[in-house]
Amino acid sequence: MIRLRSVKKSYRQGATSVLACAVDQLDIAKAEQVALVGRSGTGKTTLLHMLAGILRPDSGEVEVVGQRLDQMGESARDRHRGRHIGMVYQTFNLLQPFTALENVLLGALFGRGAGGDAKHRAAELLSKVGLGDRLHHRPSEMSVGQVQRVAICRALINDPELILMDEPLGNQDRSTGGQVLDLLLQMASDGGKTVVMVTHDPESATRMQRTVDLATLRGVEVVA
Repeated sequence: MIRLRSVKKSYRQGATSVLACAVDQLDIAKAEQVALVGRSGTGKTTLLHMLAGILRPDSGEVEVVGQRLDQMGESARDRHRGRHIGMVYQTFNLLQPFTALENVLLGALFGRGAGGDAKHRAAELLSKVGLGDRLHHRPSEMSVGQVQRVAICRALINDPELILMDEPLGNQDRSTGGQVLDLLLQMASDGGKTVVMVTHDPESATRMQRTVDLATLRGVEVVA
C-alpha cells in the first residue's frame, strides 16, 4: 500500500535549506493501522502530506496505492488523492456555511462526483456514525465530536483505500475523541482500508496496530 525509499524534503529559510523530513525506508501493508509519532519538528506532518501527494519530495521514492507520487505533477497527484485517499485534518476543515450533508458531498467532488448516488452514500455514512438526525445542521450547530464524525464521513465518501489523519484528537477531550477514533478504525477495518495517523499523543497511538517513531531515529523506521 505504501512504500518509501530514501525520501527527503527540505524547506528554504532565507538562504538556508532546512531538512524537514527524512525517511530511509518505510513500508505499510494494505489494511494496516499505523501511528506516526515523534516530537514537534521531526517531520510527521510533512511525511503525511507527502503520502497524500500534497507535497512532493526533493528526492527519493514515494509509492502510494500503486502509484509513484514523486514522479507525478501536481494535478495528477490531486486526482490520485481524490480517488484513493481520504483525509481527516486536525481542525477538520469543514465549511461553516454548509450543512453536514453538504460538507460530506464536497468530498465527493474530488472523487466519484457528487451526483444522486453520492448524496445517498453521504446520508448513509452520516447515519452510520449516529448523525442521521443532523444531516441539515451546520458545524456551528453541532458538538466537536459530531463535527469530527462529519469530517470522518467526508474522508470515507469516495471509499478510499487509504485514510490519513493529522492529530485527529488534538481539538477535543480524550473520551469523546477516543470513541470517535475507535469508530473510524472499526469502519476502516471492516472495509479493509489502510489507516495512517500522525499524533504526539501516546494514548491515541496505542489504538493503532503499529507505531513508527520518527523522533527516535530520524530517517529509520522504528517499530513499537
